[in-house]
Amino acid sequence: MNWTMAARAERMNPSFIREILKVTERPGIISFAGGLPSPKTFPIAEVNAAVTKILTEDGEAALQYATSEGYSPLREAVAKMLPWDVSPDQVLITTGSQQGLDLIAKILIDKDSIIWVESPTYLGAVQAFTPMEPRVVSVACDDDGLDVELLEVQLKNTPADQKPRFLYLLPNFQNPTGRTMPESRRAKLSVLAKAYGLCLVEDNPYGDLWFDQEPPDTLTSRNPEGTIYLGSFSKILAPGLRLGFMVLPSVLYPKMLQAKQAADLHTPSLNQRVLYELLHSDFIPKHKPSIRALYKSQLEAMLGALEREMPATVTWNKPIGGMFLWLTLPKHIQSQALLHKAVEQGIAFVPGAAFYANESETEHNKLRLSFVTASVEQINKGIAILAKCIADEDGFQPTRE
Repeated sequence: MNWTMAARAERMNPSFIREILKVTERPGIISFAGGLPSPKTFPIAEVNAAVTKILTEDGEAALQYATSEGYSPLREAVAKMLPWDVSPDQVLITTGSQQGLDLIAKILIDKDSIIWVESPTYLGAVQAFTPMEPRVVSVACDDDGLDVELLEVQLKNTPADQKPRFLYLLPNFQNPTGRTMPESRRAKLSVLAKAYGLCLVEDNPYGDLWFDQEPPDTLTSRNPEGTIYLGSFSKILAPGLRLGFMVLPSVLYPKMLQAKQAADLHTPSLNQRVLYELLHSDFIPKHKPSIRALYKSQLEAMLGALEREMPATVTWNKPIGGMFLWLTLPKHIQSQALLHKAVEQGIAFVPGAAFYANESETEHNKLRLSFVTASVEQINKGIAILAKCIADEDGFQPTRE
């Protein structure tokens, strides 16, 4: 048979990170690659108890088809937990926040629509947007995230017919860089967005993973009708349950709901009820501090190993939350080539090039390290191996004093 695929299928590419994860399944590989929460944080006993309770008390409803909007008590609980005034009628429960990105693409992007993203940005978002054939334009960023001064220049110089459908960004502990946008920039961005009619998509899967201080207020809380908010329970509960949510402007909710209905009818009923039980019992708020403490200790271990082992030509940032840090190699070392040699030595990471939307802006000497799944022993061993691989590429370089 001669199957004819849609033209958009040609624009779909495999996730580079997912391909790397296949490598990490090899015995003995120390992985700093995947954006996987630590299994140590999975509340297996609590989930088991919740499932037993639900199936015993209301099993028929839990295993039946349900409304596309989501389990009503869960939508109310999500609205209540958010730190700004949200109506449950704005909340759409999704099958992971990744589905939210897919729904946004279907409803907001036409062929050749212009969308703006950070540089670098979350690879999964670009993958979700790409099949709709947009023109993706990057906005300048630095160590504090979006450069709002340059964004203002970009907005002033953008003709009306080149206006983006939206700007997609991750203000908190960004994937891949781990950076966080400070309050001063958020405030100015909100003012700019309102002044220029710039719609925002705020993706916040890591916002609960702060270490010493909560991140500033969300962008959505400053302009709810001009912003789509994406949230996730994958990082504070378990990714295998595939539970996320969207907080939507009233004008967008009906069409997003229709796209959700067409995609999967509804997010699994049993999983939604499990989440509600854990929220209702106040377990999740009590569970978050233990995750933060674990991830902070893991980051401190990695920062210590980097300081001890890395050549003086290598630099990195120091995130204040989340799961990732961003490492910069000497300009002449490409992280993609380095990965092949590192895997041969038993470690894996993600080359930074995977996270740039446009090849012309790609920095090939960057790489992302995840610090949450490897043990402290593995971190110390893996960073030492990585440092040697870099030194071998760079020629002998002294380590830090």
